[in-house]
Amino acid sequence: MSTDFTTDVIEKIGYYVYRLIDPRNGNTFYIGKGKGNRIFQHVKGAIDYYDGADGIQDSDPNKLRTIMKIHQDGLEVIYIIQRWNLTEKEAFLIEASLIDAFPGLTNLQRGHYFDTGVVNVRTLQKRFERSVYDEPKDFKYLIIKVKTQTLDSMLQIYPQTYRYEATRSAWRIKPKSITEYPFVFSATEGIVREIYRILEWYTVDDGTRVAFRGEIASETIRQRFVDKRLPDTYIKKGMASPVLFSKNTIG
Repeated sequence: MSTDFTTDVIEKIGYYVYRLIDPRNGNTFYIGKGKGNRIFQHVKGAIDYYDGADGIQDSDPNKLRTIMKIHQDGLEVIYIIQRWNLTEKEAFLIEASLIDAFPGLTNLQRGHYFDTGVVNVRTLQKRFERSVYDEPKDFKYLIIKVKTQTLDSMLQIYPQTYRYEATRSAWRIKPKSITEYPFVFSATEGIVREIYRILEWYTVDDGTRVAFRGEIASETIRQRFVDKRLPDTYIKKGMASPVLFSKNTIG
């Protein structure tokens, strides 16, 4: 099978949303969006990743491990284009919707617009019944949006501290003086669920990500913000990053 589109095809299909399927069980294991030959880059990336490597390791990214195990069985990834001739915005939205609909994917990120994604109707109603907190004028803070799926996974490993473990690690944070932000608001489905006071930041994953060591904030701080809704400025469509810096100014 060809692993590249011709120029004519690329010009016709524009942005598209695609699925990668494991031929061994028929399951979709990755969903993405792109244009050109993006759909084929995952397999090429896996081959390059394992070139000269000493076999497949449990610590390797799940997507790459899946692709190489397919190849070891003498099979090929099945490529499916779900929608094509899209604008980039349409592609982002469809990608996020499909990611919500397919459990067990190897995607590291949930996709754009996940704040407005799949949700129980009761959860949605309770979310908007809550009041929005007032921006503090006495400190800056980070918001870390923690997915329900991540909490469920951590609950199995850390039943007493699962939210803390799901919140503290590990994030790609854009260069900024994070030491100026002494608190982290742990939010799920647009609601602040817990607040941590940062004791220390440190790097993980060969310095590409950061994590923190912290403690639950004082009860005075918690009463001001926990169980309240994030202001609209932090849940706008297109805010794909799970880590946000507060927009308040101090002094």
